[in-house]
Amino acid sequence: MRRSSGDTASPRSVYSGRLEGRRAEEDRWRRRESVISGARLVVFLFGALLAWLSLGTEALSVGWVAVPVAVFGGLVVAHEIVIRTRRRARRAVAFYETGLAHLDNRWAGTGTAGDRFLDPHHPYVLDLDLFGEGSLFELLCAARTSMGQNALAAWLKAPAPTAKIRARQAAVAELRPRLDLREKLAVAGEDIRAGVDPAALTRWSTAPSVLRRPVLRYVSAGCSLLSTATLVAWAFPGFGPWPFLGAVSVQAVLALFLRARVRGVLAAVNRPCEHLVLLTEILSHLERERFSAPLLEELRAALDSEGAPPSRRIASLARWIDRLGWRRNQIFAPLSALMLWGTQCALAIESWRAAHGGGVPIWLSAVGELEALASLAGYAFEHPGDPFPEVVDRGPIFEGEGLGHPLLPEDHCVRNDLRLDGNRRLLVVSGSNMSGKSTLLRTVGINAVLAQAGAPVRARKLRISPLAVGATMRVQDSLREGASRFYAEIKRMRRLVEIAEGPLPLLFLLDEILHGTNSHDRRIGAEAVVRGLVDRNAIGLITTHDLALSRIADALSPVAANVHFEDRLEEGRVTFDYTLHPGVVQQSNALELMRSIGLEV
Repeated sequence: MRRSSGDTASPRSVYSGRLEGRRAEEDRWRRRESVISGARLVVFLFGALLAWLSLGTEALSVGWVAVPVAVFGGLVVAHEIVIRTRRRARRAVAFYETGLAHLDNRWAGTGTAGDRFLDPHHPYVLDLDLFGEGSLFELLCAARTSMGQNALAAWLKAPAPTAKIRARQAAVAELRPRLDLREKLAVAGEDIRAGVDPAALTRWSTAPSVLRRPVLRYVSAGCSLLSTATLVAWAFPGFGPWPFLGAVSVQAVLALFLRARVRGVLAAVNRPCEHLVLLTEILSHLERERFSAPLLEELRAALDSEGAPPSRRIASLARWIDRLGWRRNQIFAPLSALMLWGTQCALAIESWRAAHGGGVPIWLSAVGELEALASLAGYAFEHPGDPFPEVVDRGPIFEGEGLGHPLLPEDHCVRNDLRLDGNRRLLVVSGSNMSGKSTLLRTVGINAVLAQAGAPVRARKLRISPLAVGATMRVQDSLREGASRFYAEIKRMRRLVEIAEGPLPLLFLLDEILHGTNSHDRRIGAEAVVRGLVDRNAIGLITTHDLALSRIADALSPVAANVHFEDRLEEGRVTFDYTLHPGVVQQSNALELMRSIGLEV
């Protein structure tokens, strides 16, 4: 069993020390911002005094006014730099405050909940609390960009192949102690949290060119040079206006012919370019890093697949956008018309898209995957006692020692051992309500999800093979669809049977199976469903407080067994130890519990 490696100092001491340093840095920049603000006011007032002395009283030359104007302009630039730097320091402070909130179990409702990834038809998303406030996604997610959030959500919603899981484990282990890099990604990513639409950016970068022919660049440049040359020649004796007028006419025909396409190119480029510029900082961090984990090396190498690094390629596009803005300059505007400046820029932009547009989806994917890996690395850093699972190729198997639920505080988490494999395919879990049956199912399911995403798990040890997960813990009725809870449950069971017929063995987690029908039909139906799943090489657990269903384990013996949770009545209160015991529960305190809250039974 391989554990994540990292610093010997505790996560709390590391976070606390860095938080103190970042707060001090923020204070320094805030003081500088205050000093520059005061200096700007002084320079402004001094400049106003000089202007009055030079223009109102003529005591000084008007040239003296240029000095405070230049100083004021420099202070404006410096002020902007200081403000940006102070905001970055503030983001770094927030990064470490969030880390300490995780350690103190104060994180629920403060992070990215991922509600947009909720899918009521997914076989386990709602059942295992993967998304929403207080969810696993909110606990894990340090990704600022939508690409990183999408990647992390996809990893939680579907198991990865064994090789990919191991590659992610190695990458997470390498990123775990690299706190500086994870801080930089978080701070830089804040700028593009809502600023980058990866789908729109991909559509723009990979759309067919509307100015396909490279020869058009040479033709437009030739027309521009010819018009300029004939205009200059007109000033010399022997050259009349006719060559210039002829060149301008040819240029006008070309401009008219390309006008619609040029306008389309220029109208479409501004927002994609802004998005790419926002990505530049994260990409430049990636370009400077060197990794040893194969997956990280692969992501890093993808950025260099076309020679120049992405940040440099994006900078070349940004320069053309800047040049396009020259047309608004009053001095350059007449020349821009003569030089077909808009057409030249549009052709250059299309040339850039043809050369580098195909790399944009690769850059976006690399950023997203790195952010997702950094999120798992942050979780690994904050939970050094959580190991990476051992992932085996052959199964099905789910063998855990000291399994706990990662959304519960570690000091309140009661851990249990559990083994499911080819010899023990089913556990029937009995016990009263609130005894821990549903929590056990969620513990098994959420650790299977973490393991197959490439993350550490909440256990002392876990051995797992690739498994498809399916559950029926949060199945609900639907008024809109006209479906009862029982009908929704049997539809989900049918879905799980279909999944069990797929390439991966199914890990099924059936909570209070078929409790919406009578005991006779429930026992027959539950046994038939579970037998069908087991016959399809599935493994899993079912829970019940109906002791008649414990006979299912007898019917499917030796591949099934009964286990239970106990509760005790102590001084009028029902208490639970949340510890898994072998066999069928022998007592129920439901009536005593009802009486303890004042019900007459």
